[in-house]
Amino acid sequence: MTPMAIVILAAGSGTRMKSPQPKVLHEVGGAPLLHHVLATARQFNPDRLLVVTGEHTEPIKERMREFGPLPEFIRQNKPLGTGHAVAAAREQLANFTGNVIILYGDAPFVRNDTLKELATLKENVDLAILGFETKNPSAYGRLVLDERGELAKIVEFKDATDVEKRITLCNSGVVSISIELLFELLGQVRPNPVTDEYYLTDIVAIAHARGLHCHVKSCNECETVGINSPTELSVAEDLFQENSRRNAIDAGATLLAPDTIYFSYDTKLSPGCIIEPYVIFGNQVRVESEARICSFSHLCGCSIETGATVGPFARIRPNSTVGRGSKVGNFVELKEAILEHRAKANHLSYLGNTRIGENTNIGAGTITCNYNGKTKHKTDIGKDAFIGSNSTLIAPVEIGDSAMTAAGSTITSDVPHGALGVSRARQSIIKGFAARFFGNLKTSKE
Repeated sequence: MTPMAIVILAAGSGTRMKSPQPKVLHEVGGAPLLHHVLATARQFNPDRLLVVTGEHTEPIKERMREFGPLPEFIRQNKPLGTGHAVAAAREQLANFTGNVIILYGDAPFVRNDTLKELATLKENVDLAILGFETKNPSAYGRLVLDERGELAKIVEFKDATDVEKRITLCNSGVVSISIELLFELLGQVRPNPVTDEYYLTDIVAIAHARGLHCHVKSCNECETVGINSPTELSVAEDLFQENSRRNAIDAGATLLAPDTIYFSYDTKLSPGCIIEPYVIFGNQVRVESEARICSFSHLCGCSIETGATVGPFARIRPNSTVGRGSKVGNFVELKEAILEHRAKANHLSYLGNTRIGENTNIGAGTITCNYNGKTKHKTDIGKDAFIGSNSTLIAPVEIGDSAMTAAGSTITSDVPHGALGVSRARQSIIKGFAARFFGNLKTSKE
């Protein structure tokens, strides 16, 4: 197979985003736009993977480290158009022989299968462009075909004639071409007389004039969506969510009100799980079969195992696991907490830095006090234990197997296996105090 390089153009400053953040770091589905493009590119398993950036190279690299190994980065010192950006990779690809695909860091929806088809087309032609048909071509560049059906040129909207503006086959910007031909053609591109920029699209007309074969691979318009403004970012988020919901349903998950459920880029739902309305999945959530996530719950960085129930109104924070058959009820928050099989925390509790053994019951209002203002400490609760309502467990502390805490207790020392921990003041009765205090109650006869 011909060696393949993928070059992703990500040097745009994103002025229209009206944000100090680099455009490609704006998020869709909880991940930067650039991550989505890199994830697709990596599925293609290219021999070289390069990202061309501009003045924001360092913050982009710093953020992308959160998502795995970094690609090769190239800095375009002065933004002079897409052609100039691709040319910036010439030196780094000097010893590479093969084909190259050009992608864009602000276009996150191009599918891996589409890239494979584009690369296959390139094996039979000199240059392949990814295009799309649209009923609303607006300001897109038009793909102009010759009488043989080959691509003759790409015309920007502002430069198009009235006839060309009626063309509905539009340019995505994605190109597949041999590395040698790419840089040969780029060497013949001249700066635009108005903008003084070098346009990658100009290589098509140059190639066609030389009698080279240029073809178009068509894809669904939704794959070509690019983000240049906050409005377009919101449109992209809607599209991402729509795709995620459809994929989850097709894979066997039950979504009771799909339009109210929000996914992240890496949400994993197993067949047979049930998701009720108004659930939000943050990053790194896995829900296994027969688990049920009830309404108005927010999950992030957690695993929900087979047959578990979460919510309604639950918050599961990172590094938490709700074990098989366990229950986390309304207004319960977990953070770095593990509930083992069939453990229950049914309502109104905060459980942080905690292990809860199997079959243990956590009473309403229980709090694990895991933070002393400087460091976090762990609470360990054994199996078959019973934590009474409104218990406060001051970490570090251990509650043994089959142990209990009395309701309303503040537990500061370990409770051994099978024991009861009680720590509360003895109740006193002061007769007549309330009547005297409020001055409007009749005192009862003694």
